[in-house]
Amino acid sequence: MCATSPAGEHRYRIGDLCQEFDVTARTVRHYESCGILRPERRGQQRVFDEGDRVRLRLALRGRRLGFSLAEVREMLDLYDQEGGEVAQLERTLAYGRQRIADLEERRREVEEALAELAAWQHLLTRRLQEARGSEAEGQDRAAKGATKHGRA
Repeated sequence: MCATSPAGEHRYRIGDLCQEFDVTARTVRHYESCGILRPERRGQQRVFDEGDRVRLRLALRGRRLGFSLAEVREMLDLYDQEGGEVAQLERTLAYGRQRIADLEERRREVEEALAELAAWQHLLTRRLQEARGSEAEGQDRAAKGATKHGRA
């Protein structure tokens, strides 16, 4: 469970963050190694503050939206710089616009592929019906021929 420091700040263990955000300890450690999280060390134990918690929440959202970890780290780090909120918002908007454009392009590609697959399915279905019809006709002819020759 999270603890409160003498200064009244919330402190979190790695397990607290894992449970809250439904991620593994490996994920949290990876985000730390990428520079997204910056916990204090108390011996072998990592102690995360509220800023780390917020950064993890934003990083997970960024990843879910398709941003790279480098982009996420850059956007989060901009906030920490003097006057960084404006720079962070501008960069985030720019990355967001690019991500929307990328997704729109992928959507067009998926729609084209779906249309092509639907046309292909239609063609194959028609050919299958024709093939079944030809096969049935052949069987009918064979059956009629056998009846004529007294083999039925």
